[in-house]
Amino acid sequence: MSQPRSRCAWAERTELERQYHDSEWGVPEHDDRRLFEFLLLEGAQAGLSWVTVLRKREAYRVAFDGFDPARVASYGTEKMAELMQTSGLIRNRLKLKSAVNNARAFLAVQEQFGSFDQYLWRFVEGRSINNVWPDLAALPPRSAISDRLSKDLKRLGFTFVGPVICYSYMQAVGLVNDHIVGCFRVDQSG
Repeated sequence: MSQPRSRCAWAERTELERQYHDSEWGVPEHDDRRLFEFLLLEGAQAGLSWVTVLRKREAYRVAFDGFDPARVASYGTEKMAELMQTSGLIRNRLKLKSAVNNARAFLAVQEQFGSFDQYLWRFVEGRSINNVWPDLAALPPRSAISDRLSKDLKRLGFTFVGPVICYSYMQAVGLVNDHIVGCFRVDQSG
């Protein structure tokens, strides 16, 4: 009989969290649409638990046209009113408005840097930062890099991109690989 996998403690509560932890969290992402998806979802998560957003992820995918930043950037007042009535979303007007604003800023970054991927990965010199923490309590909520990323994203017109959100974003898209000692993913660094 095989031993059960040992995971970071936060990922043991639900099957959805286990799947996300095992296949996505800390894995380097370079696809601009997926980078936009996580930027939108991390902004939606502000003040809530990540599992809440994971449960709503498919509703967001449908409501936000498959996380196509060009389509989201074109949303006007009619679409915003529709989003506010869409069940399955976190219907916070500021967060929904931020998603549209950030789509526009995202397109501007793509124009300036060739891709959002090229822009983003400069903050870690193109390579994931692989950390191994002794326990969940040791995992930091932010870093000097997330502080710099937050400041630069704000300079570029993004909203809901504070240092803590940026650190969570960096974890989600693999700029940072933050697993706990004993987690089976420690040796699967990006």
